[in-house]
Amino acid sequence: MKKDIDKWNKLYSESGGAPVAVAAVLEENEHLLPTTGNALEIACGRGANALFLARKGLTALAWDISSVAVEQINRRAQSESLHLIAEVRDVANDPPPSDSFDVVVVTHFLDRGLVPRIVAALKENGLLFYQTFTRSRVGARGPQNEEYRLADNELLDLFAALKVVVYREERALGDCSRGFRDEAMLVGQKQTVRTGRC
Repeated sequence: MKKDIDKWNKLYSESGGAPVAVAAVLEENEHLLPTTGNALEIACGRGANALFLARKGLTALAWDISSVAVEQINRRAQSESLHLIAEVRDVANDPPPSDSFDVVVVTHFLDRGLVPRIVAALKENGLLFYQTFTRSRVGARGPQNEEYRLADNELLDLFAALKVVVYREERALGDCSRGFRDEAMLVGQKQTVRTGRC
């Protein structure tokens, strides 16, 4: 674990806090976001998604194991007077509390054991925006270890408890020089199953 923390701290120190792009799953589907509420970005890195959510008016939390990344995010959020707090947190050992967030964002992070806790963290009608790398790919981006990549349609299986709002996974179909490649994205909504008559 310490080795991982040191690796990420070194990476973020060398980046100098340079901004990164907002994830496609969030940018392309921002119209689905609520206008108010609580949002969480898990394994946030430099926090581009959390900053985006805060700029949209949500009260945002950003969690990462890197203290360097967390410090950079908090500085940027403070400079923009955003409702965003970044915290050092190992989400695998300290997952989010149940029924706490209207929006959860996870990008380029895959811990299959955490999936039930992510679903539980959403409030009723809450939205999950998830995007990460797939084993079916046309390029070399992402982790080399296949364990940290999704199998075909795996994201749909992992989050079967949610209502699918948006799903995209293009693999190597058609013109591979275009489109959304090497990754899968999902926007899912938590809905309470009601029994009995209306």
